[in-house]
Amino acid sequence: MEEKMSTITLSHGSGGTQTNQLINDVFFKYFSNDILNQMNDAAHLAIDFKKLAFTTDSFVVNPLFFKGGNIGKLAVCGTVNDLAVSGAKPLYLTCAFIIEEGFAMDDLKIIVKTMAEEAENSGVKIVAGDTKVVEKGNVDGVYINTSGIGVIYENVNINCANAKLGDVIIVNGTIGDHGMTILCERNNFGFEGDLSSDCASLNTLVDCMLEVYDGIHVIRDATRGGIAAVLNEISDFSNVTIAIEENLLPIKEEVKGAAEMLGFDPLYIANEGKLCAFVPEAQAEQVLFAMRTHPLGTNASIIGRVTDELGKKVYLNTVVGGKRLVDMPSGILLPRIC
Repeated sequence: MEEKMSTITLSHGSGGTQTNQLINDVFFKYFSNDILNQMNDAAHLAIDFKKLAFTTDSFVVNPLFFKGGNIGKLAVCGTVNDLAVSGAKPLYLTCAFIIEEGFAMDDLKIIVKTMAEEAENSGVKIVAGDTKVVEKGNVDGVYINTSGIGVIYENVNINCANAKLGDVIIVNGTIGDHGMTILCERNNFGFEGDLSSDCASLNTLVDCMLEVYDGIHVIRDATRGGIAAVLNEISDFSNVTIAIEENLLPIKEEVKGAAEMLGFDPLYIANEGKLCAFVPEAQAEQVLFAMRTHPLGTNASIIGRVTDELGKKVYLNTVVGGKRLVDMPSGILLPRIC
């Protein structure tokens, strides 16, 4: 009788019996669907002639497990969100695992099971993948790469260069939750309060927004570099000035307190379930109302607008009446948060 292993060994990446056992006992068990089960080297997808969106991302978060999710959930959500904020309906994902020799099989099963559950919740299928095992010490547990493909909705033109004068800027909830959670858990800071990652798939929220107004100019998910990075990218690509209001920024007290103590600005802290939308002022309230009817948008807020001020920069109007330049983040802020 073949012995079942409790950890990943190099043999699991050799392409032989143990590789097949790993694929069948773990990946096929949780990812099983009619396309994946064909076991082709490339998935054969039947899609009517449409404009497609295609994206890929890699995930190396430390720690692998955190309050609100794990690296598997993060991998699915991150790729789904990249498609959704491009105005596409996510359909199919691929995933590739690079696993360290000695990694616990039970931990891998939890990660894969979580991916399967998040994929199902998001309405996507994981249809192809790859597995490599490397010697102990060459990977920190497990790294995951995911790619995604989706169909771009008709009559939707969401682009980072589309922000216009007068656009209102909306975020769907509190900022900085993910990055501050990862930082505190990684370093065992033990702050009191309800620090938890906001990791979530945003495609159904985006659908809700586009149902009430399909002319939204820009939607971006604010991941690494936080709100500050996203707004600077949009300002640069659209050649506009952006002004945000400090008193309107939705920030949890736990995040604000931890950030102040550690010397971080929540504007620069990563999110994994937050988006910024640039909406014409005339349609902003109806989009905001629709967002607040969705579980991932109950705390949606207007935080600023595109103005005609000089400089083509991002500014923060402070609570004391001043104006502060919000630069693009530089250097290492919070490494390996995704």
